[in-house]
Amino acid sequence: MKQKTNRKKVGDIGENIATKFLIKKGFRVLSRNYLKPFGEIDIIAEIKGTLHFIEVKTVSCENIETFLKKRDFYRPEDNVHAWKLSRISKTIQVYLSEKHLSEDVEWVFDVVAIYLDVKTKKARVSFLEDIIL
Repeated sequence: MKQKTNRKKVGDIGENIATKFLIKKGFRVLSRNYLKPFGEIDIIAEIKGTLHFIEVKTVSCENIETFLKKRDFYRPEDNVHAWKLSRISKTIQVYLSEKHLSEDVEWVFDVVAIYLDVKTKKARVSFLEDIIL
């Protein structure tokens, strides 16, 4: 069995936190880790008739408050580069096609950024909605 890297473990924890956060906000999670050869969507959820394709970015730190003060404006969502957005856009189109959803279906792309405090096992969640692809 292949062992998970620390980075993958942190990412998995972040996705679990993001899923719980979205459910508390009233979202219905339809899928997690929708994977195609050219891209992946971490979470696909729905609320009020709109599909949300969600990228989760997690950063771990020793102390959230200290990290946020000293981070020099680094944000996990800054890792969603143009190349990644292009792949996500293609993956969204395939999902919509596979599910036979009409072109009229409302959908948006969001990013959930997780700041994970490894010492206290607490997290801070930042939800960025309706990002232009």
